[in-house]
Amino acid sequence: MTSSELWTRATAERYDAEEAEASSAAVLGPTLDFLADLAGDGRALEFAIGTGRVGVPLRERGVPVVGIELSEHMAAVLRRKVDEGTLPVVIGDMATTAVPGGFTLVYLVYNTISNLLTQDEQVECFRNAARHLEPGGRFVIELGVPPLRLLPPGQVAVPFDVSQRHLGFDTFDLVEQMLVSHHFTRDGDDGHYRRENSRHRYAWPAELDLMARIAGLELERRVADWDGSPFTQESAKHISVWRKPA
Repeated sequence: MTSSELWTRATAERYDAEEAEASSAAVLGPTLDFLADLAGDGRALEFAIGTGRVGVPLRERGVPVVGIELSEHMAAVLRRKVDEGTLPVVIGDMATTAVPGGFTLVYLVYNTISNLLTQDEQVECFRNAARHLEPGGRFVIELGVPPLRLLPPGQVAVPFDVSQRHLGFDTFDLVEQMLVSHHFTRDGDDGHYRRENSRHRYAWPAELDLMARIAGLELERRVADWDGSPFTQESAKHISVWRKPA
């Protein structure tokens, strides 16, 4: 039950190299601190664990981590880093797939809830998180705030990266609450660019709060980044924490 686009073998193989900056200690450090603190002495479940950019180093910090991942190719890259006994991964979608046991933390990072392209599926993702959480456990989402204020009348595209090796921009369907993320990535030095795009359903923080209420979760905290900086009307993204009542 998922409308998520499936990551291919080619995409999985180059994912870590293209996300090297996001995997650096400077970027990941605050993320791991935030998640480890919430997990406490319990287990953590990562929805859409991918190649293990967050899950693997969180496990190395001593937090038992289990992952759910839709793409077998992404999971295969993760498996080269850590064995199944150390970090189990279940192949399936994050809206319905169940894994055994309870967790003090379920988390979903890097805008990935937007891969679910319908509101119903996003609601089911919250419900799935709630089913896995122990009483008092938390569900954490990292998600960008839709940059619609940057759209002048009649414009449907917003650039998010203009650099030597990459051009990226999003186009918006404001009626369907959908965006398409377009990437032009320079491969090598021969002047050729690889073109890719992916579809996403964007959601506002208030909409996510309502999804959480439907799932029986309560908003506990919302900040602008993993370092705990305050969330304001100028924030480009948010880290939101919902708690399952004890």
